[in-house]
Amino acid sequence: MPSPAPQGPERRGFLRSETGVRLLSALVLVALALGAAWAGGPALALFWLIAAGAAAVEWADVCKLERRGAMRVALLASLLAGSLLAVAAPPAWLVVAVAALAIAAVAAAGRTGQDRRWGLVGLVVTAILAVVPVLVRESPVLGLVGLLWIFAVVWGTDIAAYFTGRAIGGAKLAPSISPGKTWSGFVGGLVVGTLAGALVVAAGEAFGWSRPLTWGAIVVLSAVASVIGQIGDLAESKLKRHFQVKDSSHLIPGHGGVLDRIDAFVAVCGFVALGMVLTGLSGAAAG
Repeated sequence: MPSPAPQGPERRGFLRSETGVRLLSALVLVALALGAAWAGGPALALFWLIAAGAAAVEWADVCKLERRGAMRVALLASLLAGSLLAVAAPPAWLVVAVAALAIAAVAAAGRTGQDRRWGLVGLVVTAILAVVPVLVRESPVLGLVGLLWIFAVVWGTDIAAYFTGRAIGGAKLAPSISPGKTWSGFVGGLVVGTLAGALVVAAGEAFGWSRPLTWGAIVVLSAVASVIGQIGDLAESKLKRHFQVKDSSHLIPGHGGVLDRIDAFVAVCGFVALGMVLTGLSGAAAG
């Protein structure tokens, strides 16, 4: 007598399971991000503008802003202007003027002081997402390898932290913020994220890219970026706990929203942007 057909999750197959959907979504996002990075220019700017725009829409919901429509319009207009400036490389006075107008627009869109404060934080977060990857890619010093270095550190840290934490377990990293994160995952993410960053630099150098820093500095910066990325992840978890939200949205199957996926990436991009500003002001940036 033939065996009965499998029922429930077994019948759905791996690709329709929660893990399979999560994996497929991640592969699509990685392919899109890498393709945009390779293309650079307007294609890269458009990709990150769309991501930042989606994050801005989610931000208004997560922070439960009273005038969400007005805040979204202010944020989206500011992101569009910032994205155009990142591609056009305008004079400094125009960048300052646009930044001032964006701050004024977001502040005006808030009904209360709390709304204005969270709106301005959202402006910083989403502007980093829209602008910094483009600036890194267009930099004559960092270029494509610099952007791939960010990807490698963030993705390597995230994947290793997840699997190391599940395999080893142990003491919780920040139980009041994110109960699932462990110190073993933190260390595993740090090791793999640092190694991944160094490997990307080595590969870039093998293909003719001029390494702007010593190997010691690259290893240290990769480690610091890995830690900052994990702090960014915790910060987003803290934000959602503060506003009692589980996921920023359900836009990405198996992953939640854009804000749920870019927390570490934004933190590392902010770190890189700060480094670019400081080296530019000190005249230390390579020409």
